[in-house]
Amino acid sequence: MSENQSLEERKVIYRARRGLKEIDVYFDPYVKQYYLQADAHEKALFAELVEQEDPDLLDWFMEVTEPPRPELKDLIAKLKDYVHSA
Repeated sequence: MSENQSLEERKVIYRARRGLKEIDVYFDPYVKQYYLQADAHEKALFAELVEQEDPDLLDWFMEVTEPPRPELKDLIAKLKDYVHSA
């Protein structure tokens, strides 16, 4: 962990580690490659996303249901693009 990370960034990175393969496959690459370079708005959205319950996240990533806010849906699409385009 870098000393340049804020306490809030460290908390979000820690919360992103789910231990659930279906979610970690999206969260891990984002955290490692993009999160620290993201703008404040995207960091806030990701922080909101990692606070959600695993069953809801699974439904949203598998497109069973939609997140309550369009911004979260857009971020999920972005995370999926990072993984599937690599």
